[in-house]
Amino acid sequence: MEHNLNSLTETRTGGDPDNPDIIFTDLTPTRLEQELAAMGTPAGDDAIRQWMDEHNLRLRKIRKVKPGGQSPDRDAQFQVIDQLIEDYQQAGNPYFSVDTKAKEFQGELFRQGRVRCTKAFEAYDHDFPSWADGVIIPHGIYDPLRNRGHINIGLSRDTTQFACDSVKWYWNRIGRQAYPDANSILLLVDCGGSNSATKYIFKHDLQAIVDQIGVEIRVAHYPSYCSKYNPIERRFFPHVSRACTGMLLDTLERCVELMRKASTSTGLTTTVNVIRRLYENGRNATEAIKEAVRSTVCFHDILPKWNYTIKPQIVH
Repeated sequence: MEHNLNSLTETRTGGDPDNPDIIFTDLTPTRLEQELAAMGTPAGDDAIRQWMDEHNLRLRKIRKVKPGGQSPDRDAQFQVIDQLIEDYQQAGNPYFSVDTKAKEFQGELFRQGRVRCTKAFEAYDHDFPSWADGVIIPHGIYDPLRNRGHINIGLSRDTTQFACDSVKWYWNRIGRQAYPDANSILLLVDCGGSNSATKYIFKHDLQAIVDQIGVEIRVAHYPSYCSKYNPIERRFFPHVSRACTGMLLDTLERCVELMRKASTSTGLTTTVNVIRRLYENGRNATEAIKEAVRSTVCFHDILPKWNYTIKPQIVH
């Protein structure tokens, strides 16, 4: 039986000395039982499952862990971020991990996952976006020091204005109360998306927010291909996804209720707000905006493309 079972598996060679060959099979225990019988070495289902356990053949999902590329300044920027976090902690100033979670369609559309219920929820038989009642754009802000997460749900578009409005709402309603003596805020953000490191318009919109809240914001971007290291991706968003898994996001109220349930046994809690403002797509920085950004934003000596401070230009 052992020899025949081995012959029914395949080997994928990774070509990487640090990545061992992977033995796999797409045959179920029932199908393996049939194949073994046809080969003249019948074996029961229990014996096959035991053999699979002994050879570590288990159901696994593909892991999304390989970076699509690597920046030559990757390690240097991680050192900058680590030092910034330490400096802000010692000074009693907050640092927030910020990102936009994947958008969801609101309505009776199918979603992956299972939930215990007396009867299955019913959804449309096709997942056409045109059948949705709207779109939900969750912008997340995670406070590692307090282990608190917040979601601002947008109903329009994921733009730089939306991302900046989300930060402003959070600081005015939650952050300022949690850190009343703060004189600086550190934002840890990805390199692309609505808070792209290359967009003048993001820095321009962030300047407007800084002028309104009266507190400087220091921005540190994670290097390209390194968004998974942003704390919000590992310590907050997975729990939001878990709270919503297998549920219909049929109403906005339901979405808010579910996301507020995101929590952990180690103390994570979640607050949720809805931003109903409509945002315009396709805004580009004019030459005047670019010149204003160059004159007001303080780009730092080490990797200025990823590290800069925006100070209030209006005295409160």
